[in-house]
Amino acid sequence: MKIKEMMKFAWDNYKLYALGKNELRPLTKNGHIGNMFGGLRGATVVDALDTLYIMELEEEFQEAKKWVEKSFDLNVNGEASLFEVNIRYVGGLLATYYLTGEEVFKSKALELGEKLLPAFNTPTGIPRGVINLGSGMSWSWGWASAGSSILAEFGTLHLEFLHLSELSGNPVFAEKVMNIRKVLNRVEKPQGLYPNFLSPVTGNWVQHHVSIGGLGDSFYEYLIKSWLMSDKKDSEAKKMYDDALEAIEKHLVKKSAGGLTYIAEWRGGVLDHKMGHLACFSGGMIALGAEHAGQERKQHYMDLAAEITSTCHESYARSDTKLGPEAFRFDAGTEAMATRLSERYYILRPEVVESYMYMWRLTHDPKYRQWGWEVVKALEKHCRVEAGFSGIRDVYTTTPTHDNMQQSFFLAETLKYLYLLFCEDDVLSLDDWVFNTEAHPLPVNHTNFKASVQQ
Repeated sequence: MKIKEMMKFAWDNYKLYALGKNELRPLTKNGHIGNMFGGLRGATVVDALDTLYIMELEEEFQEAKKWVEKSFDLNVNGEASLFEVNIRYVGGLLATYYLTGEEVFKSKALELGEKLLPAFNTPTGIPRGVINLGSGMSWSWGWASAGSSILAEFGTLHLEFLHLSELSGNPVFAEKVMNIRKVLNRVEKPQGLYPNFLSPVTGNWVQHHVSIGGLGDSFYEYLIKSWLMSDKKDSEAKKMYDDALEAIEKHLVKKSAGGLTYIAEWRGGVLDHKMGHLACFSGGMIALGAEHAGQERKQHYMDLAAEITSTCHESYARSDTKLGPEAFRFDAGTEAMATRLSERYYILRPEVVESYMYMWRLTHDPKYRQWGWEVVKALEKHCRVEAGFSGIRDVYTTTPTHDNMQQSFFLAETLKYLYLLFCEDDVLSLDDWVFNTEAHPLPVNHTNFKASVQQ
């Protein structure tokens, strides 16, 4: 299978030129460490483990496992993004443990989870965004408004932390994320919307910017997925999701002059008519949630999901490379296209194919596979280089400049979702698995979770 070959190519080159670094730089054939993971290494290894396993790339999986056993050091000193470490490392280790039952993945996940706990030592229990994994010191991102925490960051811990409690028998992880939910339930929502920035000191919103793209995105996704992962017992999560989606639809969902449905961003009541690539996950999310609405709501939400996914497809179809830009606008005359140079890049992101995968599984309309195959061909044509895959700086030119970065999420998410789009539905069935926001599959809890989680 073509997609399996792409995964093997991405992995083999990473292994050859960058094993143990966080990402491969495919043009210069070396590794990149970056500063997001606080001294942790091997982001691509941990992100790729479950994909290698699912694709039955057995030899490659063993190479990755061996690296985790022998070389993955958690005793590091450096500032890490709580969110990124959680979704990539904790999520990747948990998923691989659940798929294989091999203890090394469980013990590393729990050890790393413990190192994240000091970030929650704030007056409200809303964690700060950056933590030193050695000292346990935590602080807020310098660029985040007035020392605030970010909705998509503190709102995207729930799935992983429930599993950390389940596996360790230690309720502290579940308690931390249940408390976050309590704070969010208590705080006043402008028009029912959740702004992107919240103070970990006061528990109040810091400014009224709302987005289903970056900064907000995965918070909403984790509400519906928390409910699904609880085997539909966590009714609080479902209600929060339903209410949030209703507010989003009322205030942010728009239709362009050309008939494209999109989700705008909201800045203190003023709409910005742009949609980020990151927001393109929402078609899949809305379809996943629609499955469980009443009959007429279900059709309504499936239609909305299909329209948003189609708009995201247009952002790909309207570019010369057939890959979509980082953000696209709906202003006079331009629709579903990037207008500024700074938004024209494509960094191997998964959100559009993620929605194709969900839409395929929930409707079996063949167009989603066709659209997915267009992406496979475009990746091969424009992003594949001699030693791996690279993002491109401008999707609107057929002779693109490469950015020299093979993102770890390309192996974790983009290739996994493409693979699943062409698999039978029972490969990681949506009835039994919930994907974290880095596409790491976590099992639905068909037996009852411990009482501590049910509060």
